[in-house]
Amino acid sequence: MTDLAQHYLDEARRQFRGYKRLGEGALAQLKDEELFLTLDRESNSAAVIVKHMAGNMRSRFADFLTSDGEKPDRHRDQEFELSSQIARADVMQWWESGWSYVLSAIEALRPEDVQRTVTIRGEPHTVLQAINRQLAHYAYHVGQIVFLAKHLRSTEWKSLSIPRGESEAVNRKLAERKLGTSGPGARQA
Repeated sequence: MTDLAQHYLDEARRQFRGYKRLGEGALAQLKDEELFLTLDRESNSAAVIVKHMAGNMRSRFADFLTSDGEKPDRHRDQEFELSSQIARADVMQWWESGWSYVLSAIEALRPEDVQRTVTIRGEPHTVLQAINRQLAHYAYHVGQIVFLAKHLRSTEWKSLSIPRGESEAVNRKLAERKLGTSGPGARQA
């Protein structure tokens, strides 16, 4: 069980870091003013999404194992409001601060913690459930940021994965690399 729990934690850490990188890749492509644009009255800007994520991250992961994941000093509704003085530097500081809570808490976990119970809004979750809940939440919001950035940058968008129309070339390169490093006839180092 310990091996499986360790594997789970390693994979959760990998995924959290991957979502952080993906979001950063999208945010970096936005012009400063584009960080604050919305598609309509009901949608959020990338900056608002980052502010909300940072508030959620602090609330869920500060004192992760010992206090409720909905902190009494969190004002969630205010996470969806921005003053006109907010700049890119503020948004990126929120981003880094939020992720530092997540990554610090996740890095500190040990296999024996996976079955421990934590609460979110008084509702019990195993650590595994709480992590899965947050992975899904952050993937959802990073996806929104990527969508916004891709929409706003349009033809200037630089793909964060396999660019459109290049799947076959990528697959070919991967197959060639695999053949070159393993299997019959592979060169020995």
